[in-house]
Amino acid sequence: MEYKRLGTTGTRVSPLCLGTMTYGTPEWREWVLDEQASRPFIKQALDAGINFFDTADMYSLGESERVVGKALNDYAPREDFVLATKVYNPIGDGPNDRGLSRKHIMHAIDSSLTRLTTDHVDLYQIHRFDYDTPIEEFMEALHDVVKAGKARYIGASSMYAWQFAKCQHIAEINGWTKFVTMQPMYNLVYREEEREMLPQCMDQGVGVIPWSPLARGVLAGKKQGAEGESTRSQTDANTKKWNLGAVEADDQIIDALREVAQARGASMAQVALAWVRSNPAVTAPIIGASKSHHLEEAIASLDITLSDEEKTKLEAPYRPHPVAGHR
Repeated sequence: MEYKRLGTTGTRVSPLCLGTMTYGTPEWREWVLDEQASRPFIKQALDAGINFFDTADMYSLGESERVVGKALNDYAPREDFVLATKVYNPIGDGPNDRGLSRKHIMHAIDSSLTRLTTDHVDLYQIHRFDYDTPIEEFMEALHDVVKAGKARYIGASSMYAWQFAKCQHIAEINGWTKFVTMQPMYNLVYREEEREMLPQCMDQGVGVIPWSPLARGVLAGKKQGAEGESTRSQTDANTKKWNLGAVEADDQIIDALREVAQARGASMAQVALAWVRSNPAVTAPIIGASKSHHLEEAIASLDITLSDEEKTKLEAPYRPHPVAGHR
């Protein structure tokens, strides 16, 4: 496992990050694994050299943090893993159980640390941009979280590039902590982040940790909707909402992906992950795993380096998509 710098920080992370939305309680989503079923995947990832784990307070309404935190602390010393969580989405019915107000951030970080059974997270991320809270308010609050020792770094997730730039500028002029990472949706059938966000991150030395590098299973060759092979593929409304794999150009990309994978003797998922990693802006794609072979495939993808000809074949059919994954 060759570890990479997290943005321009001195912290080094594995070139794959294990996303943990799948771990928590099926009471939240029927496809989520409970604690007993989740723990082997966290252990498998650690044993393989993955040291980067991403969760969020809204996953299973906090149960994911509890399950992930307990497993990590049972299996590894705290300094041996890089732990990320997120704040913004609703975690209750109250008017202040969501968003990026100073009130909510200060409550949310303490609640997350309690569930994770740690005194700090390595990366505290805003799950989305908050249109209802002044940027100054949430950037100062995040700065105070870092200065209190409750987070080592802060990061952001899907938003417009101008919003990200504004957040960074406000932090800089006030001497506050800036974001060191961006977590956008990025994959072969959704490449809109190449227009502004990825070049901005490259220019500013911000690490990119893409979510949904397999387009919610579309790029692994999985059918979606009623004919889906899993409960999640049958019930995930976001795949349809974001039109992932739903237009003619996407079909051509999937056909090209299948051809490249077959020629290499690899899986479609492995080639799709290798393509995401081939972008120099990318630090570590966030992968999910609900079966042991999912992790094995993802780790094996690290041995794949695509040729220019293969990348051209995969990229050529792409056509612009509406902005998706955030407002």
